[in-house]
Amino acid sequence: MELKQAILASEGRTIMAENVPVAQPYLLGVTNAEIERAAGADLILFNALDVFDPKVVGTPDDIPPQQQVQWTKKAVGRAIGVNLEPVDLAATMNEGRANISIGRIASPKTFTSAAKLGFDFVCLTGNPGTGVSNQAILEAIGVAQKYFPGLVMAGKMHGSGVAEEVMNLTIAQEFINAGVDVLLVPAPYTIPHFEPQDLRQITDYVRQYNQKLPIEKKVLVMAANGTSQDSSDEATIRQIGLAAKAAGADLQHIGDSFNGVTLPQNLFTLGEVLRGVRHQLMMLARSNIR
Repeated sequence: MELKQAILASEGRTIMAENVPVAQPYLLGVTNAEIERAAGADLILFNALDVFDPKVVGTPDDIPPQQQVQWTKKAVGRAIGVNLEPVDLAATMNEGRANISIGRIASPKTFTSAAKLGFDFVCLTGNPGTGVSNQAILEAIGVAQKYFPGLVMAGKMHGSGVAEEVMNLTIAQEFINAGVDVLLVPAPYTIPHFEPQDLRQITDYVRQYNQKLPIEKKVLVMAANGTSQDSSDEATIRQIGLAAKAAGADLQHIGDSFNGVTLPQNLFTLGEVLRGVRHQLMMLARSNIR
């Protein structure tokens, strides 16, 4: 709950950067998580990591796989989470289905393994073409609450190949009633038919819902830029970031579409937009031991 309270207290300044830890790092000799921390990430989200065979490319050679997540957490001094995908084999698809390993699929065993690896939060969402549906996410929220002790984030930032609406107020209400800690919604302009007023409708509902609730029951809203526009020009990053903050997002996500990592300059730009130079430089300069 300290992490949840810290995000709430930041008043929209918190950024979560996603990366694929099993991919070739953006720079040799350093993990993608370290690059993102240096560029302004408050939270790190591992994508496409198999929790039964965890590997973080770029960690020192003498660190065994089962210790690489913990080593990375210590190195970056940031909370780290993992994507686990609630795949729906019955979902009607808009495209061919991409099969993923069982260690990436949301289940009691993967939630338990994620907890043992030391992850601070899990994110229930889908990668392109994996067939993650909103109904499957809804069912997985309750399972995650039972088997994972950290924060549970859930929602879709794009269709994940499924022929359904990505997000609306009704879907948001279902996830909230299921007990999600952080509601993941698309950032404005990142998917068709989702504008600032659509996000505002959801955040207004969440603000009303949160009134008089203790912190453990409150719901945070995360606006996700994860449809390859995370590698857009910096002016687009500014527009999306400001629109999401004005519409009420408590924190913002930036994706990993540039070969498994976000562009460092875009992450830095988003930090300047949401925090201003003063808070940005203080956060970047502050030592991990503080």
